[in-house]
Amino acid sequence: MNIALLLEMAAEAAGDRIALVCDGKRWTYGELLDAARGACELIRDSGAEFVALLDESSEASVIAMFGAALAGVPYCPLNYRLADADLGALLGRIAPALVIGDAARVERLAPDQGHVVYPRAEFTLAVQEAVAAPDAEYDTGEGIAIQLFTSGTTAAPKAAILGHSNLVSYILGTVEFAGADEGEAALVSVPPYHIAGIAAALSSIYAQRRIVMLPAFAPDAWLKLVDAERVTNAFVVPTMLSRIIHAMDKGVQADISSLKAIAYGGGKMPLELISHALDLFPDTGFTNAYGLTETSSTVALLGPEEHRAAHRSDDPKVRARLASVGIPLPTIELEIRGEEGEVLPAGQAGEIYVRGDQVSGQYRERSALDADGWFPTRDAGYLDEDGYLFLSGRADDVIVRGGENISPGEIEDVLLTHPAIADAAAVAIPSAEWGEAVGLAVVVRGGFDHPAEDELKDLVRTRLRSSRVPEKILFAPALPYNEMGKLLRREVKVMLAG
Repeated sequence: MNIALLLEMAAEAAGDRIALVCDGKRWTYGELLDAARGACELIRDSGAEFVALLDESSEASVIAMFGAALAGVPYCPLNYRLADADLGALLGRIAPALVIGDAARVERLAPDQGHVVYPRAEFTLAVQEAVAAPDAEYDTGEGIAIQLFTSGTTAAPKAAILGHSNLVSYILGTVEFAGADEGEAALVSVPPYHIAGIAAALSSIYAQRRIVMLPAFAPDAWLKLVDAERVTNAFVVPTMLSRIIHAMDKGVQADISSLKAIAYGGGKMPLELISHALDLFPDTGFTNAYGLTETSSTVALLGPEEHRAAHRSDDPKVRARLASVGIPLPTIELEIRGEEGEVLPAGQAGEIYVRGDQVSGQYRERSALDADGWFPTRDAGYLDEDGYLFLSGRADDVIVRGGENISPGEIEDVLLTHPAIADAAAVAIPSAEWGEAVGLAVVVRGGFDHPAEDELKDLVRTRLRSSRVPEKILFAPALPYNEMGKLLRREVKVMLAG
């Protein structure tokens, strides 16, 4: 089943309903489908082997995704924030492609690779002018729908591929067709090259919920768009939510009473931040969505009722769930495994493995699935006795000190209990005695004096044990994050090595 069938079903059921709003222009489901079919004609005429987007989110990103699907060509949105050398390398890996967006940059970085380039406005006009043949045949959806380059927080980007079957499985298992009222609107402000943006578009179209695009996130603009479009649903990463709350605390005025649901994910959510958000948005349901590119988005959820119950509870066990990512979806199998591949019991930390129809686990370079179809996420975590999943960082981030595995997350959580520490990152640093030792970069909260290094070391020693005490501490003005709020630990290591 081709992902474009989701749009075709929506257009057939309610072709005149508004499907998408961007920069003031409104598109109905019927108009979007016609544009996608026009895009299919352009793609086939170009001879491209990929359709790439080098631009912010817009109607062009949605049209290109469905046009590529109809043409049977993988859709590959690129990170336009990358440095020239990194972007040039990615353009070389998908040549020849039909590229939508920054034409001048493509011509400068990849002039002889056979790319066909359309600036966004020209592409949007061309797809409306292209006329699909009445008897046009479209791809059946048995191959690759999406190719996304991983963020490369610890290594060079891998080309993760998602089949139509993976994405359709996720949508059919989590979204009710035409389940949204006509007044419902989803605000999409995440970059188009992230799986969250793709999943939001597919989910909203299948539910027939109006998509409201915010091409470039800014907290003031986000709040004003919620007000103007009476947005009911939104997805944010923790750094976005922090900036939105900061803007509200500083007095930015907007009517947010329409917001029924906010989902978040893509990075670690500080407990202090989500607690403040629950107080600030008392009538909004919050959902923590944990997933990966390779799993077609969400595999576990902490839902609105669980958020409120944990926030209100005096029971430490129940309250602790606010730091979890919830329970695996019914369509997902999830296990925690040890270093020898053994399944670990509740409460014991290891690597998270998942299996299900939505799980691709495939890269252009190789398959990451084991013989039984399980995907090793490289995320570390544990399940409590009630089945709630708690993350403790990336398995690759584990610090091995004298043969003992140390999770950076446990050290960071302790440091963040100090009133003067706003942010913290623990990483492995070389040690002549232990092989690796704990290095720590911390950010001091505004208005506080720098705490003494010995004070921070004593805090870790008291709450954990001496092997977790950092050997080196760096006070930094800020920690390096990517645009989706993921900590770039390799850059923290460079900072500590300086």
